[in-house]
Amino acid sequence: MRRFFYDTSNDISDERSSLHPQLSTLAIGDSAELTESIVHHWCRVLRANIGDQGILFDGFGGEYQVQLQVISKKHATVTLLAHVDTDRSAAVFTKIGLVMSRGERMDYAIQKSTELGVTAIQLLSSHHGEVNLKPAQVEKKLAHWQQVAIAACEQCGLNRPPLIIAPVSINDWLQKSVTHSADSQMDVRPPITSTIVTTLSKDPYYQILQQLADLRLQLSVPAAGQPAMPRSLPTVLTQQSPYIELLIGPEGGLSVDECQQAAKAGFEPWQIGSRILRTETAPVVALATLHALSYYG
Repeated sequence: MRRFFYDTSNDISDERSSLHPQLSTLAIGDSAELTESIVHHWCRVLRANIGDQGILFDGFGGEYQVQLQVISKKHATVTLLAHVDTDRSAAVFTKIGLVMSRGERMDYAIQKSTELGVTAIQLLSSHHGEVNLKPAQVEKKLAHWQQVAIAACEQCGLNRPPLIIAPVSINDWLQKSVTHSADSQMDVRPPITSTIVTTLSKDPYYQILQQLADLRLQLSVPAAGQPAMPRSLPTVLTQQSPYIELLIGPEGGLSVDECQQAAKAGFEPWQIGSRILRTETAPVVALATLHALSYYG
C-alpha cells in the first residue's frame, strides 16, 4: 500500500486547519480529511479511487491504515481502519554533523541516511566546504532537504522522520559542543528546523538530541597508525538506546584547525577501511556499520 506523511503544518489555510488534527487525536473509524499534498499525489497523480487503501503517518509514532471514502476535485476524506504501533526506528540514536555539498550529492546523503535510520542531520558549512547558504536561501533549502527525508520515510517505512537542522558554521557547532560538555547540562532549546517539522521536533522522542552524546566520532581520512575503530564504540553500543554523534567533512576534508577543534570537542577519529570515502558515501557506510555492530556485534 502507498504510504504518505500526514503533514498538518505546511499547506493548510487557517480556515481549514481544524479539519486536519493530528492522527493520534482520532479514533479508529473516524474520518480524516487529507492534506492538499496527499490529495494531489494519491488522488490526482496516482489516480486513486474510492475504496483504495493506504498508510498515513504523522511522525508521532506508528502508522494508520486508511481507506478512501470521498474524493472531490480538491479534497478527499479517508476512514481510519487500524493503527499499527511500530516506528521501525534504529536501535541507535544518531545525529550527523554533515558539511553541505552541492546538488544531488546532498540529496543522496540525506535520502540514504534516512533509509538507514538517522535521527537528525545538523547541516554545516566549513573552510573547505562547497556550500555557504545566504540567509534568504536557508528556509527554502531546509524545506527541500526535509522533504527529501520525508519522501525517503514514505518509501522505506520509517515513521519518525529525521530532523534536518538549519546550517551553522562548523566552528560555531563545535564550540557549542565544547561549552555543552563543560556545562554538562541539557540544552532545552529546540533545534531550528523547517516549519514542516517544527511541532514534531518538540515530541519527547527527539529530546535526546538536546543531551550529551554517549560518543562522538569524526569520520577521517585513512592515516597510518590511526585505530580502525575507537575502543569505546563496542561498549557504547551495548547500552540501552545509545546516542552517537558523527562528524562528516566536505570533499576537501576538514582543515587542520577544524580537526583540532573537533578533537577538543570530544570527537574521536574513526577510520572505516583503507579507502577514501566521498562525503555522500561516508554517512551510508558509517550508519550501516553502527547498526551492524549494534545488531550483530
